[in-house]
Amino acid sequence: MGLIKYLLVGLIAGSLAKMVTSQNEKGGWLSSLIIGIIGAFVGGVLGGFIGLQSSALLGDILMAFAGAVIVLFVYHKYFSHKNFL
Repeated sequence: MGLIKYLLVGLIAGSLAKMVTSQNEKGGWLSSLIIGIIGAFVGGVLGGFIGLQSSALLGDILMAFAGAVIVLFVYHKYFSHKNFL
């Protein structure tokens, strides 16, 4: 059950992050899932550094969303001109 939760949180967070960024994001649900999973890791690490923890699904989604926005920002700032992903 934990794996399914992580996949759903990643998919939701990645989709939301792709919607709110100003760039024209391409790719389907798989790229949203990958962005969301990486974002969940980044959000969890950064949240741990500043003392935030989440025990609820909504908190997990919000932390993953914040991390996914950071991942997309870094990607577009440094790697998009090289077609990195």
